[in-house]
Amino acid sequence: MSYPPVMPLFDTVDSIQLGNCHVNQYLTQVSLNKVTDAGLVMEHATDWLYEQQHNENNYKAYRSELTTFLHWCFDVAAMSPTALTRKDMGRYVDYCRQPPQALIGYFNVAQFKDDKETRDRRPNPQWRPFVGKKILGQEQEYSLSDNALKTKMAILSSFYSYLVGEEYCERNPAQIWLNHSRFSGKRQFRAPDDEDNCQAFTQLQWSYVIACVTQLAEQEPELHQRSLFLVKLIYCCYLRVSDVSARAGYAPVMSQFRQNRDTGIWSFHIPQSKGGKRRSVAISKALLDGLVEYRRFLGLSDYPAANEQQPLFVRHRAAGRGRDAGLLNANLGIRQIREEIQQLILLAAAQAEADGFVQDAIEMRKLTAHNLRHTGITHDININRRPLSHVQADAGHESIDTTSQYLHTSQIERHESAYGKPLDRLQGID
Repeated sequence: MSYPPVMPLFDTVDSIQLGNCHVNQYLTQVSLNKVTDAGLVMEHATDWLYEQQHNENNYKAYRSELTTFLHWCFDVAAMSPTALTRKDMGRYVDYCRQPPQALIGYFNVAQFKDDKETRDRRPNPQWRPFVGKKILGQEQEYSLSDNALKTKMAILSSFYSYLVGEEYCERNPAQIWLNHSRFSGKRQFRAPDDEDNCQAFTQLQWSYVIACVTQLAEQEPELHQRSLFLVKLIYCCYLRVSDVSARAGYAPVMSQFRQNRDTGIWSFHIPQSKGGKRRSVAISKALLDGLVEYRRFLGLSDYPAANEQQPLFVRHRAAGRGRDAGLLNANLGIRQIREEIQQLILLAAAQAEADGFVQDAIEMRKLTAHNLRHTGITHDININRRPLSHVQADAGHESIDTTSQYLHTSQIERHESAYGKPLDRLQGID
């Protein structure tokens, strides 16, 4: 089978989360020989792209740029995107200004096409990552305009903002490059719909979310008991959607809830997160009570056994395709969980708006399942006053500095804490 000189990585929005055997084989070789975290980077990139599903133009532009960028990282620089610096981004810009001639096409073609014999999606041998121009049938010298360059770097800056929000990397070299480029003194350019990935629900907004899901669970338990525990678990344990959804090599089960034999304390064990780390998260009594309620609804014992393989979130209907096709008691995938939580957020926002909290409803509609993790961390630090070191361990942060970014104080709070502090706590003691 012939491939294009650069492997396309992302199919159409309808197929992107199904995976592709040709892309998987390519990523395996990259992971073994060049960039060890290529598979994890690909998972993050896929999730980020899928969030653009409702804007076709954004999706196509982001997909095109991300494919080109990851080709350069994996095939040319042999570096993880997390290791790049401003200087490396400059090298990437130079590459895009003068790409190899073999990578330039002169007409748009689909990145993937259907194989009539095998009925699978395979890379289109005619596709190229760079598109040049023809005038009167003559191929013109490839050039990259300033506007096109700013767009490329703004899209990459948006992607890096997502990675920082996911705590997969600590810096945004694309934005640093823009800040030091000749464009820095001009109008600030920002990729469309680039939201703050670390944003959290306020106390009021979160109250509407949990109250809405609780009400739904009471009215339609067959549909929403699962929803209620899903939202509680992500919020309380600061989980990523990928921690509770089925993906290649991972299917969450009930035995991930574990009780320490010596202390009797329960925790939720994550064997491998998208950051490649394993961790155990201490759970609250409220969450443990929620687990008991959820398991009783499923007809299970109050607490899971040490080797229990019951899926964490069972499908309401059998899967129609993919590796779990025909199975009813299979875990939900990333897409199903994202869509379910998004629908719950929209319902809660509608209720908030009906009660007169119009601005809160507007803000809530901009948030996604991704923001539940940040909400749990933010509330535990600023409202529940959990020690930073405890939150750091449960969130899986490498550095306390990352956890500290969630520490928010108002001017009034700072004044109150400063107003009464003494100069000498031992003054007057003989």
